[in-house]
Amino acid sequence: MEAGPPGSARPAEPGPCLSGQRGADHTASASLQSVAGTEPGRHPQAVAAVLPAGGCGERMGVPTPKQFCPILERPLISYTLQALERVCWIKDIVVAVTGENMEVMKSIIQKYQHKRISLVEAGVTRHRSIFNGLKALAEDQINSKLSKPEVVIIHDAVRPFVEEGVLLKVVTAAKEHGAAGAIRPLVSTVISPSADGCLDYSLERARHRASEMPQAFLFDVIYEAYQQVTYKRDLYAAESIIKERISQEICVVMDTEEDNKHVGHLLEEVLKSELNHVKVTSEALGHAGRHLQQIILDQCYNFVCVNVTTSDFQETQKLLSMLEESNLCILYPVVVVSVHFLDFKLVPPSQKMENLMQIREFAKEVKERNILLYGLLISYPQDDQKLQESLRQGAIIIASLIKERNSGLIGQLLIA
Repeated sequence: MEAGPPGSARPAEPGPCLSGQRGADHTASASLQSVAGTEPGRHPQAVAAVLPAGGCGERMGVPTPKQFCPILERPLISYTLQALERVCWIKDIVVAVTGENMEVMKSIIQKYQHKRISLVEAGVTRHRSIFNGLKALAEDQINSKLSKPEVVIIHDAVRPFVEEGVLLKVVTAAKEHGAAGAIRPLVSTVISPSADGCLDYSLERARHRASEMPQAFLFDVIYEAYQQVTYKRDLYAAESIIKERISQEICVVMDTEEDNKHVGHLLEEVLKSELNHVKVTSEALGHAGRHLQQIILDQCYNFVCVNVTTSDFQETQKLLSMLEESNLCILYPVVVVSVHFLDFKLVPPSQKMENLMQIREFAKEVKERNILLYGLLISYPQDDQKLQESLRQGAIIIASLIKERNSGLIGQLLIA
């Protein structure tokens, strides 16, 4: 489930596009042209994907088919679609679903703004569903937006952690051998993904089956499988992986007043010290928030909004408005921790609690937009040592809120 080795193509697993990975789509496309033997001026081979998604999920033991089970309140199949969509050289993605789930699938595509997706009705078996998907790609239909590909990836709808490097390698092998398999070959044997030679072994088995593929399909077929969600425990494991991946960056947001900036930077330094595996940056809300808007566009999913001497939510509301206007919250829940610094010796908490409890109403409103808002009250004593201790306690709470993304705690005011 980890990203590929250095220099490999960008992993297509669910998660934000991390810095340093930009431009990898172009590299992968160039690699695909190379392996396809494309000459200058010619188009690279066409690649499509078929996702059989007609299963009922008996082994999952839940009434909802596993491909529609929620992870962070988003259907599992949406993560798989996102992973394939991020591979720019996959031109079409065909999903085979049962007639009774067709409208559900359409609503998922619309809600999460998936692109390049076509739907066909699933068959009574997995192989029949695959056949229906391949048939839709093979046929020249009037007004069809699908084009006949040279290579088709058959990928399970419940395997969201697929890497672009693996897909590229198996497309190359399919082009050479007529069919290929990654981790699970065309036969029923399951190969462990931990062994470096597993892909080569799968290809060897697939080569002998390539001649058995129905010639009516007119194109090569790839089987690719990776970290399947089969049982209920797998849902929790997948959720944990996704949470970890979207918790790797925190932006500390503060206004331009010197007092706020000073304490905000202190909190930033403590977060960096306590969370050395997480990228921590800071940004001001001034200047129309241009830099902050860029951070949002770069897909940071965690924000800490600093309020020093005030108990209102003016700065937090500005940040929430920016997040609501963006599309950042469509795919993943965004965490916002509204941090308030108060000197308890000068201002008893009870005097400010009434205003601070407004966070409950704010949290309910923004939860509808997939924003998880929490409140954090940090003691702001004059003693530097005590302040550092308060900041460390605050950093621990912030880290926990971001990692867990517990919707049951939204609107709560925690004290460090």
